Amino acid sequence: MNYLTYEAYLDEVTTLLTELYDLDDDAAIKLVMDAQEAEYFSPHDDHEEMRTLERAKEDAVALYQAKQNRNQTQHKQQLRVKGKKRP
Repeated sequence: MNYLTYEAYLDEVTTLLTELYDLDDDAAIKLVMDAQEAEYFSPHDDHEEMRTLERAKEDAVALYQAKQNRNQTQHKQQLRVKGKKRP
């Protein structure tokens, strides 16, 4: 099986985010960079067997879904705060 380099893997995840979810390049790059900063990809750096095309797609989906979940949670929290401010 062919394994990607760490950098190529991150590029692949970024590309998949743009293709699967119609994100622009900047949004996809930010999503991957934020995940990298949160050490989501640290195991991938240590274990080359995690850097496959199939895994890249799984990670792209997981990152996008996590972002959607965060957005929904933030939206719900904002609605609750707005509701509490009403007399």
